[in-house]
Amino acid sequence: MEPFTKLVAVAAPLDMANVDTDKIFPSRFLHKPRGSGFAKMAFQDIRFDASGQENPNFVLNQAPFRNAKIIVAGANFGCGSSREAAVYALYDYGIRSVIAPSFGDIHYANQLQNGMLPVVLPDETCAKLRTQLHDAPGAPIAVDLESQTITGPDDTMYRFDIGQSHRERLLKGLDEVGLILQHVGEIEAFERRHYSELPWLL
Repeated sequence: MEPFTKLVAVAAPLDMANVDTDKIFPSRFLHKPRGSGFAKMAFQDIRFDASGQENPNFVLNQAPFRNAKIIVAGANFGCGSSREAAVYALYDYGIRSVIAPSFGDIHYANQLQNGMLPVVLPDETCAKLRTQLHDAPGAPIAVDLESQTITGPDDTMYRFDIGQSHRERLLKGLDEVGLILQHVGEIEAFERRHYSELPWLL
């Protein structure tokens, strides 16, 4: 997992609340293995019409936002089912951070587990940021995990909270396996001591 320290990138305003995981990654794709075009499946049913043509009204299809790495959304982003594939699709598309007033709990945890940074800011702050992004298409936002701040297009800075353990893991690029491997020396020493004291367990 790549460390997440600071990201300065184009941000896309997604003027939708209650974007559930089925909107992010439709259930009909759940049988597909990771790596099978997950980026194209992101927001499939709102990015494309029934004939497979791009929906010009969807923000990520608009030229200034095509390469966005940050989404500023409405409340309750990632609600619905717990599918981790929704995070895979966002990540493979290139999204590294989603800013919203609230998240579905499991989706929030899945983003953290997969190297994305979900940021909770007040509803009025998210609305203000989306307005600024509409007014200046292609404007960047800075997401700084080290200082736990967001800097908007107008250089206003906002502080956000994140659990300390999640913050440290993202800064170091550690998933749960990587976290355990930090202690592999201690684990091996325990095993040697344990089996020397209780050899019949071997």
